[in-house]
Amino acid sequence: MKKQILLSCLLLLFVAYAGFGQTKDKQAIANLMHDQQIAWSKGDIEGFMQGYWKSDSLMFIGKRGPAYGWQTTLDNYKKGYPDKAAMGELTFRLDKIELLGSKDAFVMGAWSLKREKDAPGGYFTLWFRKIEGVWKIVCDHTS
Repeated sequence: MKKQILLSCLLLLFVAYAGFGQTKDKQAIANLMHDQQIAWSKGDIEGFMQGYWKSDSLMFIGKRGPAYGWQTTLDNYKKGYPDKAAMGELTFRLDKIELLGSKDAFVMGAWSLKREKDAPGGYFTLWFRKIEGVWKIVCDHTS
């Protein structure tokens, strides 16, 4: 009986510890996206881009199809949003953050911009990967 209680306690501790790690990782991803909102809303595209994997293998899928590379993604953002007025104030709604293991996560949500003359918005799905201990977006599909 004591052995069963001990095993049950150990199992509960393991589950609680594993859940803590997941909560910590989910919070790190949410924090990264919050930092992106702040950078974007300040007109700081380079700061916004810090959430992305700085690699030629980064994939961004938008209305024109897939584009590859961190620099390409930065250049496209600068072309589409040439100044702070065009960028507006960004808000994310995070509908789902699902860890797919210790190094991969799926995020789904919505984005909206508040600008002087309009308020565009849409949806996104993101693939995050933990690279050198830091969560980064490795694939972004935004519509």
